[in-house]
Amino acid sequence: MKPMHKVLFASIWIALGALPAQARANTDADSDADSNASMLDEISVIGRGQTRQVQQLDMVLEMQKQPAGTSPLKLLAKLPGVSFQSADPFGNYEWSTRIAIRGFNQNQLGFTLDGIPLGDMSYGNHNGLHVSRAVISENVASVELAQGAGAISTASTSNLGGTAQFFTRDPELEYAVRVAQSVGSDSAQRTYLSMDSGDHGGFSSYLSGVFADTDKWKGGGDQEQWQFNGKGVYQAEDFKLSGYLATSRREEFDYADLSLESQRRLGWDWDNYQPDWQRAIDAAQGRFLGPANNLDDAYYTARGLRDDDLVSVSLDLPLSDSVGFQMLGYYHRNEGQGHWATPYRASPTVPISLRTTEYDIERVGYQPKINFQSGAHNFEAGFWFEKSVHGLQRNFYDLNRNSPPDRAFFYRDPDLRVFRQRFDTDTLSYYLNDRIDLLDGALAIDVGFKGSDVDIDAVNQIGTRAGGELEAKDSFQPQIATRFSFTDNEELFASYTENMAAFRPGVSGPFSASQAAFNLFANTLEPETSDTFEFGLRSERDRYQASLVLYTVRFDNRLLTIARCAGIVGCPSSFANVGEVRTNGAEATVSFRFSESLNWYNAISYNDSEYRSDYLDGETRVLAEGKKVVGTPEVLYTSDLSYTAGAFSANLLGQFTDERFITYLNDSKVDSYWLWNASASYNLGDFSALKD
Repeated sequence: MKPMHKVLFASIWIALGALPAQARANTDADSDADSNASMLDEISVIGRGQTRQVQQLDMVLEMQKQPAGTSPLKLLAKLPGVSFQSADPFGNYEWSTRIAIRGFNQNQLGFTLDGIPLGDMSYGNHNGLHVSRAVISENVASVELAQGAGAISTASTSNLGGTAQFFTRDPELEYAVRVAQSVGSDSAQRTYLSMDSGDHGGFSSYLSGVFADTDKWKGGGDQEQWQFNGKGVYQAEDFKLSGYLATSRREEFDYADLSLESQRRLGWDWDNYQPDWQRAIDAAQGRFLGPANNLDDAYYTARGLRDDDLVSVSLDLPLSDSVGFQMLGYYHRNEGQGHWATPYRASPTVPISLRTTEYDIERVGYQPKINFQSGAHNFEAGFWFEKSVHGLQRNFYDLNRNSPPDRAFFYRDPDLRVFRQRFDTDTLSYYLNDRIDLLDGALAIDVGFKGSDVDIDAVNQIGTRAGGELEAKDSFQPQIATRFSFTDNEELFASYTENMAAFRPGVSGPFSASQAAFNLFANTLEPETSDTFEFGLRSERDRYQASLVLYTVRFDNRLLTIARCAGIVGCPSSFANVGEVRTNGAEATVSFRFSESLNWYNAISYNDSEYRSDYLDGETRVLAEGKKVVGTPEVLYTSDLSYTAGAFSANLLGQFTDERFITYLNDSKVDSYWLWNASASYNLGDFSALKD
């Protein structure tokens, strides 16, 4: 932000702060600064009452339409502006999962669970974990999506674009046991068990567990996960204390990566060679069978292992009628390995070895905040501090000709260690917001700012990857938003937000370059930033809800990791600032309620995201200016028709995804497609001690 803009913004804030206090303050759920979707009295698909584009989904209702175990992330694709891709039907297979919102990809978005930062949920995560590991899907109560910019209090260092906040359910106040068993094709099975203790003197809790296992729908290997969730809530007269615990043990065998060329040549059913060990050995020696003609068409196997433990404690303490205090503390540890049986390094008895990328994370953080109400003003201030240690290494393990690597387990004591790095990251983020409520609640104004300081100290312990220090700091990132209800049913809203993303330690950030390359760019590297403006209209009547929003985004200092070899080879990459991106778009949502039984939901979005700069790849100039942003469909459309008659329910969901480019030069693309889902159910009601 330019200095003149900062002066103007400060002047607006001072002027607003001087407004007379005759209007009552509003501390209901419509405040972005104090939003808690788990406590919303009503779920609104259009975000009524919000000062920016924010929409909520009732996950209990949405999950009833989906196969058990479906990732809550997949359900976000129902909302406008969201593109979601996955190679498995549940949306849980992390290697393939991709989500994009308004032209921003996954590692430029923000994700939280009950306020706990999940990082960017990327596969090689350095500061979080995927939501499918952080919570069992049946225990998600709601999700709140801000397509443009999240609430100012959001604990994220990556949310240049939108923010998804997931909220776990509170324990039931009556004793209950839940059992769910699912079976399906490809040997799919899933068992869910949960017990709610009921209320005992203000204390209630639940314990939940899941075991899920399914074979891949093509090729060898399976995808298995064990999960455990526990939550306890003590509700006293003058405070609320909550605790949450989650563990996850996940093993997933990968599907073979396909390019457009290899898919056309090999077919959709092509996969890695497992369990045909001899065929993999022959291919590693250049003897190919069938349509395969090179080493990278398939490997013997690939897989990912992730072990996570997460615990949090939160306190909600009203200090008086006008002052409230909240505190959240959390701890998270992770160990992960990614396996590739590679023909690029031979073992003593076989021309294949196992290449691993090994991760570990240990982080602790806390988030205190205080809110203060005075007349028309509701102030909220808080900060987020996290200390994280992330380890990363690349290793090779020798294999035996008589023992193919079919079992998934954590390998130890490598035969060759290529590189090893350690990243110590200190994150400090703070914010101040004033919600001003005027005209008996018809006019609401949010004005505030946040500051961020993220310092990374990287140590190169083994190998040629970079070590050093990088700091991303911006002490003043303003946000201003307003909502005006000009009738009882219609409202206008507008917002302007500035955000900064921290540098990324780990496998694909600036420290993935060689030490020599890092030394050249480290002193001049600028963090990515975004400026987002949106304007919209909402209407809510007895028979429909509707919203329309227009937005524009300026994305500066786009940072790009440039690979120097095939991914399985794993040589150091290059890293560069490749310029600007400009985005303009529109989103429309309308939900018709024809009767108590029949509802028709529609969401359509248009996004025009373009690169505004060429860049250098070594000595080669890449002519990216004017090209469309990769992985970003221009048009997305969702239509969801639901019918309920007594105990019977049926649902038909159609989703259209426009073509999307997969190269920066836009010379290769994936065609558009429709995806259809249908479901039907009948509730048998109560039978003796059984219900629903």
